Amino acid sequence: MEAKIGKFMESVGNFFSGGDQIPWCDSNIVTGCEHEVAEAEKGSSDELKSECIMRLSWALVHSKRPEDVQRGIAMLEASLGGSNSPLQMREKIYLLAVGYYRSGDYARSRQLVERCLEIAPDWRQALTLKQTIEDKITKDGVIGIGIAATAVTAVGILAGGIVAALSRKK
Repeated sequence: MEAKIGKFMESVGNFFSGGDQIPWCDSNIVTGCEHEVAEAEKGSSDELKSECIMRLSWALVHSKRPEDVQRGIAMLEASLGGSNSPLQMREKIYLLAVGYYRSGDYARSRQLVERCLEIAPDWRQALTLKQTIEDKITKDGVIGIGIAATAVTAVGILAGGIVAALSRKK
């Protein structure tokens, strides 16, 4: 029973805090990946450069800094045409979906995660991201409805006060 209550409280906390299962990345990891890419540019194989760039892209779209996320999105979009394998394409599309999710463009993120699932329908990471996006859209809709309802109530109270004040003056 206690475990069920704990899970319920955690889910309520996540609902209001926007918690999700997507990991965050700190600036030290981004910096380390940037150094790794710089080193790989000094004559490493194309495969190693590509791996380093993918790690940097991962770090950027998982960053807490919006400018990093935008940079990661730009890197991934620029590299999509050069993807050789379906697996590599799937990974890049998934990371783009994460980037768009982190930047608040849930519609674009959902569209990209659907493309991932077309390539690999049972890919657990993509399925989790899709559910996270749906939960976020639902939560934002519920909060939006609450805000709208509060605004309508406030307007109604204000209008009622005006009518009451005018009727007293007569």
